[in-house]
Amino acid sequence: MSNDDQYGGAGGYGEVGGTGQTRTRLPDAPADPYGPTRRTPRTSRSLITVVGVVVLLIAAIAFANSAPDTRSDPASDKPPTDSSTAATDPVTGTSAGIPKGFAHDEQGAQSAAANFAVALGSDGMFKKNTRHTLVDGIYAPDVASRMKGPQDEAYSADFLAKLGLDANGNAPQGSTFVTRTVPIGTRVESYTPTTAKIAVWYTGLIGMSGPKSTDPVRTLWKTWTFELSWIGEGWRVTDDTQQDGPAPVPGDVPVSTSDDMSKAIKEFGGFTYAR
Repeated sequence: MSNDDQYGGAGGYGEVGGTGQTRTRLPDAPADPYGPTRRTPRTSRSLITVVGVVVLLIAAIAFANSAPDTRSDPASDKPPTDSSTAATDPVTGTSAGIPKGFAHDEQGAQSAAANFAVALGSDGMFKKNTRHTLVDGIYAPDVASRMKGPQDEAYSADFLAKLGLDANGNAPQGSTFVTRTVPIGTRVESYTPTTAKIAVWYTGLIGMSGPKSTDPVRTLWKTWTFELSWIGEGWRVTDDTQQDGPAPVPGDVPVSTSDDMSKAIKEFGGFTYAR
């Protein structure tokens, strides 16, 4: 697993200026931005590594011998219904900052998956104690116990340093480490009273905001698919995978300064409940 955190390269789609502002140059768009001639900027391997480290570890270690998933009637081929896309009522309880008490039905499974994505995309994953708490609260007990050791090795001091963080996952004084997952919607791939497979389409922010940052805050678009089991009195994750997109065409909003970005992250608190 590479910890390379260099962006761009020859494409030159982003660079950090000496004034503390991040300047981004976008490629010239073809007549049809979704056509076969679309030019795509090189993806930062650090973004993939950071956001996908949990998924890769589970896939490679915890479920190496699991049987391939099959679906005789793929739910993703069916148009969504009003009930499947309707927002659910917020739960009333939390455990270690993670919402709990999701309903034992399809909507409850969707809410659980969306909120798990938010928690696993937070900066708590970069600090050992909070990472263990999140993993224990989200994954099935046997899965969580297998994950924590390999995760601790993956989130090494060297890896954190490449992101601009110290060995404890803290940002330098005067800088703000940004990592957030924002669900756009959910889709039921399969559901039974004991198991569910839920896809969460989300956008995310990751990077360091600060006058000396060489890793500016960037956006990403991914779909995070969770396999859930009803264990005890709640939904728990037994496996998860990620894939890129769907991603919209980048907008023409000017890039904010590092000061504006840092203030926004501090002033606009993340949602405590998704869907």
